[in-house]
Amino acid sequence: MHSWLTLSSRMNYRLIATRIGDGIKYSSSVNEIDRLALSLFRFQRQDFPHEAISSARAGRVYDWIMTLGRQAMISEEREKLLVSFCRGLVRSDGRAGVDEVLADAGVSLVLINRENLSVFAGRELHPLVHQHAQKLFVQGHYFHAVFEAIKAYHNLIQAKAQTTKDGQGMMLEVWSPDKGVLKVTPCESETDKNVQSGIGFLSAGLMAAVRNPTAHEPALDWPIARHDALDLLTFISFLLRQAEKAVYVPRTARPVRSESSA
Repeated sequence: MHSWLTLSSRMNYRLIATRIGDGIKYSSSVNEIDRLALSLFRFQRQDFPHEAISSARAGRVYDWIMTLGRQAMISEEREKLLVSFCRGLVRSDGRAGVDEVLADAGVSLVLINRENLSVFAGRELHPLVHQHAQKLFVQGHYFHAVFEAIKAYHNLIQAKAQTTKDGQGMMLEVWSPDKGVLKVTPCESETDKNVQSGIGFLSAGLMAAVRNPTAHEPALDWPIARHDALDLLTFISFLLRQAEKAVYVPRTARPVRSESSA
């Protein structure tokens, strides 16, 4: 017997698909639903006509969830995808209702959250990432976990560089090998300068590619899958450690060696 049949016998996928679809039919669009699904799933959507569903958006949710239920995969993996998809369809204040629907249908949210905690803890992330992102990540709020970690890095740089400037431009300025006030290398040799400017480019890229979209776009329009969130949080953790090592050098002072190069 296929694993999806075994799973479906104890979990009511039709109930989940119907209730979740009905709950989001006025707050989302077909394109947003498809965009989220395609960021999570590695299969094509099948059609499951349902005469009682008149909303195109509710119907699209129904089709995606029923298609997921027919995939041959490990049951726990299917549950993770189901939870990520359903939670991703709503904003943070709607997660409680989604979790209630999932729990009523037999999904173990405790199991999902415990597994999320395990993979998060396995990355040995910077303490600030733990402080600002762990709870959100464990609960499946990957988009918001990444955004909060980026804000923590951004605020740390502002404080350490003693500036009120913001975003991508600030990162390039404060990490500049020549005029920047944060030095992670002595900025004497060509290699020193390359490393120093590289940290600036990486930080500016984080602002442009991730911080700006997460700050200005709805989560439904810019979904972040769990594996991508883990990679981004690891990257942010690396930058936080570079910031901790950096020495503040006023513009009028000569560069000094960072703690790591002393």
